[in-house]
Amino acid sequence: MKNLIYRDEAYEIIGKCMEVHSELGHGFLEIVYKDALEKVFSEDGIFFEREKKYIVEFRNEVLKHFFYADFVVLDKIILEVKCVSYITDEHIAQCINYLKVSDNRLALLVNFGRGKLEYKRIVY
Repeated sequence: MKNLIYRDEAYEIIGKCMEVHSELGHGFLEIVYKDALEKVFSEDGIFFEREKKYIVEFRNEVLKHFFYADFVVLDKIILEVKCVSYITDEHIAQCINYLKVSDNRLALLVNFGRGKLEYKRIVY
Protein backbone atom coordinates (compact mmCIF):
# COMPACT_ATOMS: atom_id res chain seq x y z
CA MET A 1 0.00 0.00 0.00
CA LYS A 2 3.00 2.33 0.37
CA ASN A 3 3.35 2.60 -3.41
CA LEU A 4 -0.13 3.99 -4.09
CA ILE A 5 0.06 7.27 -5.96
CA TYR A 6 -1.10 10.22 -3.82
CA ARG A 7 -2.12 7.78 -1.09
CA ASP A 8 -2.53 10.32 1.72
CA GLU A 9 -4.24 12.92 -0.46
CA ALA A 10 -6.69 10.36 -1.88
CA TYR A 11 -7.41 9.08 1.63
CA GLU A 12 -8.25 12.63 2.75
CA ILE A 13 -10.54 13.24 -0.25
CA ILE A 14 -12.38 9.94 0.24
CA GLY A 15 -12.73 10.80 3.92
CA LYS A 16 -14.44 14.08 2.99
CA CYS A 17 -16.74 12.19 0.63
CA MET A 18 -17.60 9.82 3.47
CA GLU A 19 -18.43 12.80 5.69
CA VAL A 20 -20.83 14.12 3.07
CA HIS A 21 -22.41 10.71 2.51
CA SER A 22 -22.73 10.15 6.25
CA GLU A 23 -24.60 13.42 6.71
CA LEU A 24 -26.75 13.40 3.55
CA GLY A 25 -27.19 9.70 2.91
CA HIS A 26 -28.01 8.52 -0.61
CA GLY A 27 -30.75 9.50 -3.03
CA PHE A 28 -30.00 13.14 -3.85
CA LEU A 29 -28.95 14.34 -7.28
CA GLU A 30 -25.24 14.60 -8.05
CA ILE A 31 -25.36 18.39 -7.88
CA VAL A 32 -26.31 18.25 -4.16
CA TYR A 33 -23.28 16.11 -3.34
CA LYS A 34 -21.03 18.40 -5.40
CA ASP A 35 -22.34 21.44 -3.53
CA ALA A 36 -21.75 19.68 -0.20
CA LEU A 37 -18.23 18.65 -1.21
CA GLU A 38 -17.46 22.21 -2.29
CA LYS A 39 -18.55 23.41 1.16
CA VAL A 40 -16.49 20.75 2.99
CA PHE A 41 -13.37 21.37 0.88
CA SER A 42 -13.68 25.13 1.41
CA GLU A 43 -14.24 24.84 5.16
CA ASP A 44 -11.29 22.47 5.54
CA GLY A 45 -8.90 24.54 3.40
CA ILE A 46 -8.50 21.88 0.69
CA PHE A 47 -7.59 23.49 -2.62
CA PHE A 48 -9.92 22.49 -5.46
CA GLU A 49 -11.36 23.62 -8.77
CA ARG A 50 -14.94 22.73 -9.58
CA GLU A 51 -16.11 21.98 -13.12
CA LYS A 52 -12.59 22.40 -14.45
CA LYS A 53 -12.66 22.84 -18.22
CA TYR A 54 -10.33 20.88 -20.49
CA ILE A 55 -9.87 21.15 -24.21
CA VAL A 56 -9.93 18.08 -26.41
CA GLU A 57 -7.65 17.88 -29.42
CA PHE A 58 -8.27 15.76 -32.48
CA ARG A 59 -5.89 15.60 -35.44
CA ASN A 60 -3.91 18.53 -34.07
CA GLU A 61 -6.98 20.71 -33.78
CA VAL A 62 -8.92 21.83 -30.70
CA LEU A 63 -12.52 20.63 -30.85
CA LYS A 64 -15.29 23.13 -30.20
CA HIS A 65 -16.75 21.30 -27.19
CA PHE A 66 -14.95 20.98 -23.88
CA PHE A 67 -14.63 18.29 -21.23
CA TYR A 68 -15.50 19.31 -17.64
CA ALA A 69 -14.14 17.41 -14.65
CA ASP A 70 -16.37 17.62 -11.56
CA PHE A 71 -13.42 18.55 -9.34
CA VAL A 72 -9.66 18.76 -9.55
CA VAL A 73 -8.41 18.55 -5.98
CA LEU A 74 -4.98 19.72 -4.84
CA ASP A 75 -4.18 20.52 -8.49
CA LYS A 76 -3.51 16.84 -9.24
CA ILE A 77 -6.43 14.50 -8.48
CA ILE A 78 -9.61 14.30 -10.57
CA LEU A 79 -12.71 13.68 -8.46
CA GLU A 80 -15.68 12.43 -10.47
CA VAL A 81 -18.97 12.34 -8.58
CA LYS A 82 -21.77 9.94 -9.48
CA CYS A 83 -25.15 9.13 -7.98
CA VAL A 84 -26.04 5.85 -9.69
CA SER A 85 -27.11 2.30 -8.85
CA TYR A 86 -23.64 1.01 -9.69
CA ILE A 87 -20.38 2.12 -11.27
CA THR A 88 -20.07 1.05 -14.91
CA ASP A 89 -17.24 0.66 -17.41
CA GLU A 90 -18.47 3.89 -19.03
CA HIS A 91 -17.87 5.81 -15.81
CA ILE A 92 -14.37 4.39 -15.59
CA ALA A 93 -13.71 5.26 -19.26
CA GLN A 94 -14.88 8.81 -18.58
CA CYS A 95 -12.32 9.12 -15.77
CA ILE A 96 -9.56 7.72 -17.99
CA ASN A 97 -10.41 10.33 -20.62
CA TYR A 98 -10.26 13.08 -17.97
CA LEU A 99 -6.81 11.84 -17.04
CA LYS A 100 -5.71 11.82 -20.69
CA VAL A 101 -6.77 15.41 -21.37
CA SER A 102 -5.60 16.77 -18.01
CA ASP A 103 -2.18 15.08 -17.75
CA ASN A 104 -3.10 14.08 -14.20
CA ARG A 105 -2.32 10.56 -13.04
CA LEU A 106 -5.07 9.76 -10.53
CA ALA A 107 -8.86 9.95 -10.66
CA LEU A 108 -11.22 9.08 -7.86
CA LEU A 109 -14.62 7.91 -9.03
CA VAL A 110 -17.09 8.25 -6.15
CA ASN A 111 -20.66 6.97 -6.15
CA PHE A 112 -23.13 8.46 -3.67
CA GLY A 113 -26.07 6.53 -5.14
CA ARG A 114 -26.10 3.60 -2.75
CA GLY A 115 -26.47 3.00 0.97
CA LYS A 116 -22.70 2.77 1.29
CA LEU A 117 -20.29 5.15 -0.43
CA GLU A 118 -18.48 3.43 -3.31
CA TYR A 119 -15.25 4.61 -4.85
CA LYS A 120 -12.57 3.51 -7.28
CA ARG A 121 -9.02 4.72 -7.78
CA ILE A 122 -8.14 5.03 -11.46
CA VAL A 123 -4.49 5.49 -12.37
CA TYR A 124 -3.34 6.50 -15.84
